[in-house]
Amino acid sequence: MAEAHAKHHDYHLVDPSPWPAMGALSAFVLALGAIGYMHGATALWLVPGFLGVFYTMFAWWSDVIRESATHHTRVVQLHLRYGMILFIASEVMFFVAWFWAFFDGSLAVDDPIQVTRFAFTGGHWPPAGIEVFDPWHLPLLNTLILLTSGTTVTWAHHSLLHNDRKGLLWGLTLTVVLGLIFTCVQAYEYAHAPFSFGGSIFGATFFMATGFHGFHVIVGTIFLFICLIRAYRGEFTSEQHFGFEAAAWYWHFVDVVWLFLFVCVYIWGGWGAPIHG
Repeated sequence: MAEAHAKHHDYHLVDPSPWPAMGALSAFVLALGAIGYMHGATALWLVPGFLGVFYTMFAWWSDVIRESATHHTRVVQLHLRYGMILFIASEVMFFVAWFWAFFDGSLAVDDPIQVTRFAFTGGHWPPAGIEVFDPWHLPLLNTLILLTSGTTVTWAHHSLLHNDRKGLLWGLTLTVVLGLIFTCVQAYEYAHAPFSFGGSIFGATFFMATGFHGFHVIVGTIFLFICLIRAYRGEFTSEQHFGFEAAAWYWHFVDVVWLFLFVCVYIWGGWGAPIHG
């Protein structure tokens, strides 16, 4: 009987799990709470949905981590890599939408067909009365921080491949710290922004593009922090470390997006406008 149930393949057929159903239910409750909040209800209605989503994420990913020790064969790891590549590709298209909105507003600002836009912006970009950030101040600092963090996460990856546990831990620790510093610098920048989200098309496109990137930095920092905990517990080996590899890929994607934001939004997008402060 045991022979009939023996595994004769390299694929991972997952056991029945409550987390997909619970995640869907929690997301539904969260959506209802968000709709209620937008229509004047108390924000407390959001709490059950948030708690359900966070608990589902924690429990489901904990199961995946436990499964990785025994079920993630080379074939499974290859397919997980394919999945991560497709996920990052979808994230690329997500940011393409915000860059599209920014360039559509800036390049067609004096289009005579766009009468309303012309009246709103004054026919030039940035719109009249907008002061912009000095790109060679905090934005440049954050660029250097992220580029350095890309170096440290690569150091950690190469250390893992060469069984250098000390280098792995130091590289991951420095990357997490640099991610936190980036977030703090951006929060300070937002707190002193000379324009608002709702004040102009420049502010709306600026905060959507840079804000979602900041959110991705926070997610990536948490991702790498979990990898740091797992590294301290000795769960990664040079042959089996897809969790860390996925986090490193994600972090490099975040770095590249920021370079585009720095050049297109901060430097080119604010060219010729008065500098704030």
